[in-house]
Amino acid sequence: MEKLVSSWYKNKTLPQSYIFPPETRPGNLIVPTCKTIPVIDLDNTVGQSRTRIVQQILKASQEYGFFQVINHGIPEDLMYQSMDVFKEFFEMTAEDKAMLYSLDPESSCRLLTSSVNYAREKPIRYREVVATYSIEAKKLGLRILELVAEGLGLDLGYFRGKLSESMLLSANHYLPCPDPSLTLGMSKHCDAQLLTILHQGDVNGLQVFNDGEWTGVEPLRNALVVNVGNTLQIISNNKLKSVEHRVVTNSNCVRTSVGFFIAPSDDSIIEPAKSLVGNAAVYRAFEYKEFLLHFFPNFDNNDLVMERFKLQA
Repeated sequence: MEKLVSSWYKNKTLPQSYIFPPETRPGNLIVPTCKTIPVIDLDNTVGQSRTRIVQQILKASQEYGFFQVINHGIPEDLMYQSMDVFKEFFEMTAEDKAMLYSLDPESSCRLLTSSVNYAREKPIRYREVVATYSIEAKKLGLRILELVAEGLGLDLGYFRGKLSESMLLSANHYLPCPDPSLTLGMSKHCDAQLLTILHQGDVNGLQVFNDGEWTGVEPLRNALVVNVGNTLQIISNNKLKSVEHRVVTNSNCVRTSVGFFIAPSDDSIIEPAKSLVGNAAVYRAFEYKEFLLHFFPNFDNNDLVMERFKLQA
């Protein structure tokens, strides 16, 4: 039960176990909200409009590794129903949440300290709402990957099949923090997967490392944040980039976010697309499960993760 319930946020001090080392703390610096991360309108993906959108996605993925999308096709009411369901879940009693706790990474029903991947009977509409949202999020993700493939000059179906077979929906719940300068909601990292689609709600917290500094990603109503994962960077032979990001806390309000991850099957072979390589492949071929075995123990050291799969110059 201790792993499931944190009451420290109601106190005036932050427990020592939550305090980050000085060099990794966010500190008291005011981080600007990033106005440069592109916002891409997906309303029309035919003809010249499609060409423009492809170019925008490719440019954003090359320069920032992040962009936001609007008019993405997921109904607004479904987005906020799913957010409400997760908020309801995190307000459940400790006893109800404890029934879902598992240390098994293969479990489809897994509750971690501050996040939930899947729940069963409660909240009552969980299965209905989250299943529908997951279906729509995967449709959007595959649509974006098709646009990425087009921009890279690959077959439109390049990322379908085993390369996008796995999916994970994860909700994170960040409680108010007595001293946000000493800790992080989530430490700096890159995502292992192909693509991440994040509904970050209406509370600031997500920060992206760009041009040597941290900048906040502004929450926009009915927008979704999309970012390139390590796997997509490898397949693109470094033409697209997966960038570090983190989540900061605040002392006033709860922040709940819903992330949807599209990833290859464990036995998929990951390697740079042959048409993008020429005579200069950056990475070797490997099974995705090998990548994950190295990724998770080195979650906050992306350079070390990627170096293991690079070819020697």
